[in-house]
Amino acid sequence: MVSEEHIQTAQDFLEASDREFAAGDVLQGSEKLWGAASHAVMAAAQQRGWPYSKHNALKIAVRRLYQESGDETLEGDFSTAEKFHANLYHDFMEDYQIEGDRPLVRRFVGRVLGLIG
Repeated sequence: MVSEEHIQTAQDFLEASDREFAAGDVLQGSEKLWGAASHAVMAAAQQRGWPYSKHNALKIAVRRLYQESGDETLEGDFSTAEKFHANLYHDFMEDYQIEGDRPLVRRFVGRVLGLIG
């Protein structure tokens, strides 16, 4: 999958997450939001020739993107995206957390995609 496909997948997952949350499916909305974040990182990592096929490789790529860009929000927002991934399996997030954290993941996706030249 070339980075353009990861970019499109990230954007598609953002839209899908909005639909899932609007329909009341918190678990699928959470997973789609995680998918958007992870595919954004995959696109940036692939463009730079960095590994991205394992979860830890994504975390390392986010760290490198932070170091490259100086954007201090990247690591924290990625952690928020990871929380949505875990929510699929454990359904632990409260409504106020979901509503407060969704914009952080959307911001993350936008900023990472903005780092792709």
